[in-house]
Amino acid sequence: MFHITLKNCTNPFMREDPKYFSIPLSHTDTPLPLDMAENSVDDMYEGCENKMATKVKTELLAREKKMSKNFRLAWDEAAKAGKKKPKVLEKEQNMAVYAYTLDKPEIFTEFNNAVRTQRAQYTSTFQYHSLHFFLTGALRALRALNARKPNTERCLTGYRRVNRKFELGVLGKEIRFGAFTSSSMGKYPRKEKFGYETCFGIYTCLGADVSLYSKFGESEGEVLVPPYEIFKVTDIKQRSGNEELPCNVVLTLKSTEKILSNLNCTFH
Repeated sequence: MFHITLKNCTNPFMREDPKYFSIPLSHTDTPLPLDMAENSVDDMYEGCENKMATKVKTELLAREKKMSKNFRLAWDEAAKAGKKKPKVLEKEQNMAVYAYTLDKPEIFTEFNNAVRTQRAQYTSTFQYHSLHFFLTGALRALRALNARKPNTERCLTGYRRVNRKFELGVLGKEIRFGAFTSSSMGKYPRKEKFGYETCFGIYTCLGADVSLYSKFGESEGEVLVPPYEIFKVTDIKQRSGNEELPCNVVLTLKSTEKILSNLNCTFH
């Protein structure tokens, strides 16, 4: 387990993320938990990044492309597009962000469902080591670019809508999303596409603006949050008391500047 408090805070983009966030509300009214996501694949590769990079590039990437047709197609598409992207990130990190944001072929739903739930399978049947590793590396690299910026510039606020209910007895408690979580910069995205049941205002210090590297570019301001960032629920508002709210429930989350990586360097 790797659990730290950050001394310097740095900097979720709007997509219908993992399966349990994108199921239409009519399918189930059972509120989902907001907790520390203990089943998450939350490796942040602190202290083993070079060893894992070698394993991914020489073994895992080729194997995982064979195991998933959609991942192979998305990765190949990202390879073509990556030549036009900024050179701040390593090539594979650039490709990972692009592949993750593709809608055709779409891989983020299955990927994030696995990331959120397959801690027990991480060293055996988990099939997304390559994408997980390169996405994590991309976020850490973008964060490093902002290390010397003022605190107000290192952390970002993202806005997220989901058409699901969540358990609300979490005010003042710490939670993690447990997957790579997307939000929109500047404002909440369209309710027609993402719903109006629950909104999240997310102040992240480990997430990063990935707009320049995504499929959609800067036309959609996108912030991606890693699975290992810990947030505190600082406010919960309900529309019953305020009809002007953007959703039936609005939760405000603030980064604690702490990390929990239960699986740090357990696979390399």
